[in-house]
Amino acid sequence: MIKTVIRLAAIVPLAIAAEASARDQIRIVGSSTVFPFATAVAEEFGKTTSFKTPVVESTGSGGGLKLFCAGVGVNHPDVTNASRRIKKSEVDRCHKNGVAGIVEVKVGYDGIVVANSKKTGQLQLTRRDIFLALAKNIPAGEGKWVPNPHKTWKDVNASLPATKIEVLGPPPTSGTRDAFAELALEGGCKTFKWVKAMKKKDKKAYKAACHTVREDGAYIEAGENDNLIVQKLEANPNALGVFGFSFLDQNADKIQGSLVDGKAPTFENIADGNYPVSRPLYFYVKKAHVGVVPGIKEYVAEFTSDKAWGDEGYLTDKGLIPMPMDERKMFRSNSANLENLSM
Repeated sequence: MIKTVIRLAAIVPLAIAAEASARDQIRIVGSSTVFPFATAVAEEFGKTTSFKTPVVESTGSGGGLKLFCAGVGVNHPDVTNASRRIKKSEVDRCHKNGVAGIVEVKVGYDGIVVANSKKTGQLQLTRRDIFLALAKNIPAGEGKWVPNPHKTWKDVNASLPATKIEVLGPPPTSGTRDAFAELALEGGCKTFKWVKAMKKKDKKAYKAACHTVREDGAYIEAGENDNLIVQKLEANPNALGVFGFSFLDQNADKIQGSLVDGKAPTFENIADGNYPVSRPLYFYVKKAHVGVVPGIKEYVAEFTSDKAWGDEGYLTDKGLIPMPMDERKMFRSNSANLENLSM
């Protein structure tokens, strides 16, 4: 009986490897923000190596991590992109499903823009304006909250135009939505001193108050396709859209980014930390698939090469804000050595 158990234990990893090896093309899922960067690397990788061009899908950060953490083998992706860091709960889900080895690669920085059509004027917003426009409930005196009554931007701030608040943005599964809630909404929410004080007393209530987006039609979930948001802004000059800087950069002939707290969403302002709504970008690699699905290590090497993510790399043409050289060296080394994620 003991011999049988030993044999079965030895067979299980071999079965997983055999199943994964039935696929000869890397499968990548995840963030819509990281999607154009991953696609550019995949295309370059397919052109310059003997491996097949990886398949890259835009599923949103949360959706991608859910797929990634579901298990090991041919039916599960090898890499997932994320416009926020993986959560501990997601790491726990990975481990529960047998995805024990995860390699974290930070790839650079991005700004989240609030943009509109160039057919109309550029807005100058504060994070407080953004919060008062899009929060489900807003402060109405110390300790009091009321359902958001604001219909126009002028209702929020007398210096803004009297146009209807209509903002197209990502759904809750998106890392861009998570980062926007944390950086822009919470950034405006905590300008109310008594609300900021809530964080120490009741962190859960504070987060719910500062991160919850209104559901009365002022904020419209536009899916994970940021290009679709750009198209809708062209069709409706009064609407605003929320997405990553790279999409603004690629469509600068059609749309413009609003100033936030007096800072324009430019490459330089995001790179030096002046633009207040910026965040790091990542991808995660499943160690169990390395050496089984062909080309994973080589794909990671391409992504972390200076010709891709360096100061003059081809990803800067797509809008990626490079990390400082020391940070690039560290993540290049970690990924080359397949070092396990530590949290």
